[in-house]
Amino acid sequence: MKVKPLRNRVLIKPDSQREKTESGILIPQTADKKKPVPGKVVAVGSGRKTSSGETIPLEVEKGDRVLYNKFGAKEIKVKDEKLLLAKEQDILAIIKE
Repeated sequence: MKVKPLRNRVLIKPDSQREKTESGILIPQTADKKKPVPGKVVAVGSGRKTSSGETIPLEVEKGDRVLYNKFGAKEIKVKDEKLLLAKEQDILAIIKE
């Protein structure tokens, strides 16, 4: 099954990284609910429509690494893989490496 986001929505694969304390205890990302979460853009929609019908393309592209607000995104499963469907406005930053 393939998923193509509509309009201003973005499909994100969340990073599975965990943080580690100085003593070596692993802290899952779910522990800090307000912290932005990194992920990779898997697919993007066509863009936002204006009131005049013009389409404004999204700033993010497929393959971009981003920081996003976890609670703005909806979790979906595609081929047993956890992905997030979010609006572009839920993306806080593009990570450039």
